[in-house]
Amino acid sequence: MTEANPGMPDIKPAQLKEQPTAVVRETVPMQALRDFFGRAFGTVMGAVQEQHVQLAGPPFALYRGMPTDVVDVEAGFPLAAPFTHAGGGATKVVAGTLPSGRAYEAMHVGPYESLQQTYGAIVARMQEDGESPGDAMWEYYLTDPGVEPDPAKWQTLVVWPVA
Repeated sequence: MTEANPGMPDIKPAQLKEQPTAVVRETVPMQALRDFFGRAFGTVMGAVQEQHVQLAGPPFALYRGMPTDVVDVEAGFPLAAPFTHAGGGATKVVAGTLPSGRAYEAMHVGPYESLQQTYGAIVARMQEDGESPGDAMWEYYLTDPGVEPDPAKWQTLVVWPVA
């Protein structure tokens, strides 16, 4: 939260380094995201453990394009080393990357349903700085809702690269 504008997230420019990931990618109806995340994170964790690859951060979801009633999303984990394609199964785990480049980051504190406010604040900051948002953005889920049941305390780091 910023002191000058309480309730608004502190938005910071960032220089990102490319990060290998292991993910499940699907087109998912917005109302089915929670079920997708549960399935994807569990499936990716199993595949990563099979390959003995170290996690390099919290679970994340990367969104391509502006979400409507469905969203092109990949969910998984950043890794310390590249992931090789996992075998069969109904849910396919694939290697991916979070790209390098310039971005804006903001810490969202609160329920997932209010994330749009943080996204709006990032876009406003990009416009102030003469930047345009890229076509992909991602969220790191820093709080496990299974451990912290109060949505008001959930922390989500939003990362939005510039075009």
